Amino acid sequence: MTVYARSIVIQEGVLYFLGKRGASRYLGITRVGDPLPGFTGSVSTVSYNGVAASLQVCPTDAANARALRARLPFLAPRAVGLRKSVGCGDRLGIATPGHVRAVRRGTMYPVFAQQSIREMARTGRTPQQVLDDAMWGVLQEGWRGGYGADADHLKTIEDIERCVSAGFVLYTFDPGDHVDDQAATQDANVLRSKVEQLPWHEMETSWPELRRHYLGRPLDVGDFVITFDELTLLRAIAKYARAVIHTVHLYRYLVGRLGSTGQAYELEISVDETATPTSPAEHYFVANEL
Repeated sequence: MTVYARSIVIQEGVLYFLGKRGASRYLGITRVGDPLPGFTGSVSTVSYNGVAASLQVCPTDAANARALRARLPFLAPRAVGLRKSVGCGDRLGIATPGHVRAVRRGTMYPVFAQQSIREMARTGRTPQQVLDDAMWGVLQEGWRGGYGADADHLKTIEDIERCVSAGFVLYTFDPGDHVDDQAATQDANVLRSKVEQLPWHEMETSWPELRRHYLGRPLDVGDFVITFDELTLLRAIAKYARAVIHTVHLYRYLVGRLGSTGQAYELEISVDETATPTSPAEHYFVANEL
């Protein structure tokens, strides 16, 4: 087995390393005494200067990856926070070592594990594989600077569940399937009819309340001012209200799933794959209602 020199870690009397045999990588663990519990693989006895030690050679599978993250916390993804970051997105599970080398001398916080559910389906990968492949690359290159893991373009609760179970820390929701693109060109009468048919109890507001909030008051958003007239507001509601409702459903599930764990996580909303542009007023409406 050829050992990746940068992967060697010594912690609490245990030496960990990543090695390659043929086309496969393996996790190596050695220490004086019995094998380290929690890992599966072959076990042998080796001698270092006359001292007997155990040597475990473990496959780089999900169970061993999870056990290793528990032992070496720097291998677990962390929230980005307010740091400048770069999304690397190892789409095939083989590029993270190169990504590590690319960011090693920079100042950007890397998001090594990043892939959309759609891309995972097309490449035959799972959320667990995406995160674990990035982690093994981090270990191989000896990266200690931390990294993010973005579960991208999640559309359903099932998508969220798979990514929470895998250990992601950034969740990007995509409510694009719930955007009414036809509302972008429809007239006021059609829009008003659509607005009247919305499930207002799920919006947790009402048409009169939104009229009072948005109409007749310039909204200062920094470099410019947004003003809603009734047609602009009707269009924004008809086009995006159901997307807002769906996003809130996903968010409340995520909070319920992670809220009791104390794990830091981040949320991003992506509405960038619609058939029609999102106007500044519509951007404001979506953000404000969320």
